[in-house]
Amino acid sequence: MVTPSLHTGSRALLKKIGNFTLSGYAILFFLFLYVPIIILIVFSFNDSKSVFVWQGFTLKWYARVFQDARLLLALRNTLIISVASTVISTIFGTMISVAMERWDFRLKLPFDALLFLPIVIPDISMGVMLLAFFGLIGMAQGLGTVVIAHVAFNISFVAVIVRARMASLDPRLEEAAQDLGANEWQTFWRVIFPLLLPGIMGGALTAFTLSMDDYVITFFTSGNESLLSLYIYSLVKTGVKPNINALSSLMILVSMGLVLLSLILQRKGGGDNVGLM
Repeated sequence: MVTPSLHTGSRALLKKIGNFTLSGYAILFFLFLYVPIIILIVFSFNDSKSVFVWQGFTLKWYARVFQDARLLLALRNTLIISVASTVISTIFGTMISVAMERWDFRLKLPFDALLFLPIVIPDISMGVMLLAFFGLIGMAQGLGTVVIAHVAFNISFVAVIVRARMASLDPRLEEAAQDLGANEWQTFWRVIFPLLLPGIMGGALTAFTLSMDDYVITFFTSGNESLLSLYIYSLVKTGVKPNINALSSLMILVSMGLVLLSLILQRKGGGDNVGLM
């Protein structure tokens, strides 16, 4: 006969083993994700041309990044595309979010499913579809087609983020504004928009980061234009070099900064909304 104390001890032991296993798995998972990034950043300061042999600290590879004319051209084109696609997708994504959350209309459910399609389908499938679409309408590939392609998938990400923010707003605030004589336009700009702003900024920063980092869809729709992700891939095909490490480190830093800023804005907006409610 098993005593209650032994039974309790077995459960406690199993619980400790489970917690230890989950903790170990989490540690291995994060090591798998971040150790390569740490190695890349560390060796971007390596004085040797070899990326595997450490020969001292230097900043010369970062200096060479900004002395590369082709790189600067690719960076300029990428920034143009990222800014343009972010502005367009943020405007339309916000409009879609407000419409989907506040109004009912026919075919709302199919449209909602269509909105999530660019998020769930593989990038290569979307790239091929966009390439076929531009070929069908006879549109020459260039910066314009890349902007359209990036808007096509960025709208969904912006809409999801802004819509989540929109769903958390108290509808009584809008009703109170209308009871005080504000029309729908005034209610949006004076009540809804200020409350949505953290979510809009978060969606815009997410869209900018995705646009900067995208490779697959950009490859299918860019034609002969020089863009940052394509330029980095062309350099990697000849071998990983320290200047590639430096460039990749800068991109990681910018991307992480934008994502962190997006999270801060969304969290801050959530706190503000709680206070208003």
